[in-house]
Amino acid sequence: MIPHNISRPVCILGLGLIGGSLLRDLHRAGHACFGFNRSPSAVSTAQDEGYDVSSQLEPTLERAEQEGALIVLAVPMPAIGTMLDAIASYAPSCGITDVVSVKSAVLAEVRARGMEGRYVGGHPMAGTADSGWSAALDDLFKGAAWVITFDYAAEHPEAVDEDWLRLWVDCVRMASKVGAEVIPARSDHHDSAVARISHVPHLLAEALAVVGDNGGPLALSLAAGSFRDGTRVASSAPSLVRAMCETNHKAVLTALDEALELLNDARTHLTTSAPNIGELVDFGYRSRVRFEARSNSTPNNSTQISSRPVLRVQPGSAAWVQQLIHAENLGARIELLEAPAPLPSED
Repeated sequence: MIPHNISRPVCILGLGLIGGSLLRDLHRAGHACFGFNRSPSAVSTAQDEGYDVSSQLEPTLERAEQEGALIVLAVPMPAIGTMLDAIASYAPSCGITDVVSVKSAVLAEVRARGMEGRYVGGHPMAGTADSGWSAALDDLFKGAAWVITFDYAAEHPEAVDEDWLRLWVDCVRMASKVGAEVIPARSDHHDSAVARISHVPHLLAEALAVVGDNGGPLALSLAAGSFRDGTRVASSAPSLVRAMCETNHKAVLTALDEALELLNDARTHLTTSAPNIGELVDFGYRSRVRFEARSNSTPNNSTQISSRPVLRVQPGSAAWVQQLIHAENLGARIELLEAPAPLPSED
């Protein structure tokens, strides 16, 4: 199998929870990495901790171009267009990936600028409700799913050249290097999935937080584990929640309608002379058990061994896109097999 070595330095634009954690892990692994953050105070703190970062975007991108770096966009969705314009001006030959929680919207911005042939989308399914450089953590991605997209190869197989293939492999290697498990997905399939397991849960958490708060001091004094766990992500920065839900609104609406139908059905059953919510509770319990079996998230699991199926893929082979689609359908993680022609290592 191909090792986790990345063939180029990594330049991270945005050093909040995700970008900062990625910088920490790559630095600790000994891989060449540097970054940009617009906050001078955050940059100063990171520099004091020994990280190679700057608050000057243009010089950072010029350096990325000079060193042939892989650029990681770790900024909120509303800033993606501006960052892509800057990359086009100051790092016109660099490969690009991102860690934004929606993929179709980013891909649209990339396509609008004719940059699809140097872009591979990404999204690590990891994080906390905190933000900023101070929220960055070591090993945040260990065992987490990290989506790597393959729209370009699926839609334009004739256009896939060695440079794009090497970029795709480096994105997989980067995610693997920080301990994540790579799951391939096309952008629209990713957005449909995360609407159900990330975006709608944020909306439900916000609603639950409001309902609890409306109960007044007594309700908040009695609130314990179920309320705390159910509302945890409601403490996320409102601007980030709005950006991901509003940008992915079509997929969110589909999933939200399903949730509302289930809740309205439960409400109807509670209005009868013999209230009965057994169906929703039973279905919910079974669904949670299936999630725990897939994620190994049970309280007694101390091994952290992934239960995701694994498929081994040889990038650029005749059937590799079909293999990625098969992995996408299974929600399987992938491991890369050696290509016939050796790909460059970081050494």
